[in-house]
Amino acid sequence: MNEITLDFGTTAQKHTEGDALPVVLLALDQGRYDMARSLDELRALAEANGMEAVAEVVQKRAVPEAATMLGEGKVAEARLVCQNLNAQAAIFDGELTGSQIRNLSAALQVEVLDRTMLILEIFRARATTNEGKLQTELATLRYQLPRLQGLGESLSRQGGGGGGGAGARRGAGETKLELDRRHLHQRIEHLEGKLREMEKRRGETRRARRKNNVPVIALVGYTNVGKSSLLNALCGEQIFEADMLFATLDPTARKLTLPSGLQVILVDTVGFVSRLPHHLVEAFKSTLEEAAFADVIVKVADAADPQAAEQLAVTDEVLSTMDCAHIPQLVVYNKCDAANLTAFDPDMLLTSAKTGRGLPELLARLDDVLAHRVRTIEVVLPYDKLALADILRSRGSVLAEEYRDTGVYYQGTVKIDDLHRFEPYLV
Repeated sequence: MNEITLDFGTTAQKHTEGDALPVVLLALDQGRYDMARSLDELRALAEANGMEAVAEVVQKRAVPEAATMLGEGKVAEARLVCQNLNAQAAIFDGELTGSQIRNLSAALQVEVLDRTMLILEIFRARATTNEGKLQTELATLRYQLPRLQGLGESLSRQGGGGGGGAGARRGAGETKLELDRRHLHQRIEHLEGKLREMEKRRGETRRARRKNNVPVIALVGYTNVGKSSLLNALCGEQIFEADMLFATLDPTARKLTLPSGLQVILVDTVGFVSRLPHHLVEAFKSTLEEAAFADVIVKVADAADPQAAEQLAVTDEVLSTMDCAHIPQLVVYNKCDAANLTAFDPDMLLTSAKTGRGLPELLARLDDVLAHRVRTIEVVLPYDKLALADILRSRGSVLAEEYRDTGVYYQGTVKIDDLHRFEPYLV
């Protein structure tokens, strides 16, 4: 079955062609959340998609207008703003129904996207792995399915069967809407099946990690707080990082050796945003479930952002749905070079992936949390038992080495699971 391409319009894809597209931000303020903060985030999302927000049109209103969310006068104002600033699109800060999108687009004479459509387009452009692309398509299909009637352009009836004569003697057949719905349901089932197969393979990978007793540390947090930069700074391997929302979508795993010599897997995960729709969280469960199966969760916040506490609250909210309460968690305030902060709490971890500040303290803290996994030992291995030295080097660490008459002296760290191999030679 071929992949379905679901086009929300042309504007969302034009950013790949050159300059940033001018867009107008629309919002209905019902007093439910910090509107200024939400619009700042929507502006950043637009920038991440190659757009430039040139104006904002906000209406304070307790009850939304059913057809267009905004009142008639505010819609007229938004249309003038779009015309005067030559805006190519309008982006609504929230979710719209298909008919609301159609009505607003007709009234404003520009393409209309909502917040979720914009995030989906960013995901579509950034996903690099096959699984990430399938997850993005699945999230898009699930989002569009209830909106088919409003988003569809041609929903006229197709002629049914039956012989000639008047149309009244012919069966109505299926509408284009019904055909589209059936097609989407089939594609959704197909994608869910493929993703279940991939989930089974991920389970096998995790079982292999457990068999080798390799601890997993998951970096989680708000988008654009520097998780990828931290991973690069700690592991020395370059993965894509940028000062934009959703720079990382696909889970990235790298090996890391802690100061104790313990080897761990460090996993970078997709970032969160406020009011991230539930079906998007579900669609990207594969990257998030690395946290659910981790040995340690490192929650990363932006120390330079005055809303860092709110970022952590969003992170905790998502983690609370994933049964992670039993997993040890550390909180790290990254980008402390930009904030020029001083820790007022000894348990507060301040880091800068850019300057390296705080990274040794973070590694030491991880060692403390995982201390039950390793033991420092001193052994003298007879010359006919030096194969054990390979285990010491590959699964632990060698801190000191000295050749003696009776064998080779080693001081090093071993995993608790390997300790029995060295007990006969302990000194």
